[in-house]
Amino acid sequence: MRKGTKLYSILFNKCPYCHEGDFFVTKSAFNLKKFDQMHKNCSVCGQSFEPEPGFYTGSLYISYALYVAWIISTFVLFGVLLEIDVIAFLWGLIPSLIILTPFFFRVARRVWINIFVKYRPYSKK
Repeated sequence: MRKGTKLYSILFNKCPYCHEGDFFVTKSAFNLKKFDQMHKNCSVCGQSFEPEPGFYTGSLYISYALYVAWIISTFVLFGVLLEIDVIAFLWGLIPSLIILTPFFFRVARRVWINIFVKYRPYSKK
């Protein structure tokens, strides 16, 4: 993955502006005490990670799309291709959705801010 792409910032927890500083405080989405804690600003370029109050409300739509994509892809895999019973599928799906919640939360926020912030190689703001 090459620096300078939005996908780099999203996948590697990096600032969307400079791709140097970390976006979330912890690297792991599964540290349940700190999975939702973000830096206020980038430690390298100073980019604000919360441009305005309520900015991440829109990331709920991204999160919803991630959940739908997960449900459809697992249904196609297990329900259609492997012909698993629908009830058995649901018993596996529900825990997977709960376990993936912190991961989807973080990815949705990084996608949302990357929609609005353009990459520029490091320069002091």
